[in-house]
Amino acid sequence: MINAGELRKGITIELDGKLYQVIDYQHIKMKRTALARLKLRDITNGHTIEQTFQNTEKLIRARLDYHNMQYLYNDGDLYYFMDEENFEQTSLDRGQLGDTINYLKEGMSLQISSYKDKLVGVELPITVELKVTETGPSFKGDTATAGTKPATLETGITIQVPMFVSKGNIIKVDTRTGSYLERVS
Repeated sequence: MINAGELRKGITIELDGKLYQVIDYQHIKMKRTALARLKLRDITNGHTIEQTFQNTEKLIRARLDYHNMQYLYNDGDLYYFMDEENFEQTSLDRGQLGDTINYLKEGMSLQISSYKDKLVGVELPITVELKVTETGPSFKGDTATAGTKPATLETGITIQVPMFVSKGNIIKVDTRTGSYLERVS
């Protein structure tokens, strides 16, 4: 148990049977009492909510376990991962992964969080390198400031890239925003 006044960014709590991570914390002082206004992200579904608690109110702190896993392959809506320590395989469905499937590449290492032996989330690396499979033509003289064009990557996601990027290039993508960072080759 943890008091609402002791919460900080990054702490995970259990509220109404769901897991939430504290994204933002504000301490509000009133005449007779103090309040904690929290912005919480639902770990399993990804949406955010705002809640206000009395500073003395007790909440259940959730301790997540993290496992280094390797993405193996997908079969329909199931995505298979292998624990890098004991080589056990486990699967997650498309709903549990959400937008992370846009950046999954076979053989990729990532962290999967679990709570009470139930897998609850996937933490991607901040950047991934993906190959451009389809994009418009590049012309001599195209520069980074000339604008952008859509490009489809090997995982199926389409992002905006500079005009000089062409089919077959490997680019670095920020997994938090889904934006182009740089051309690797």
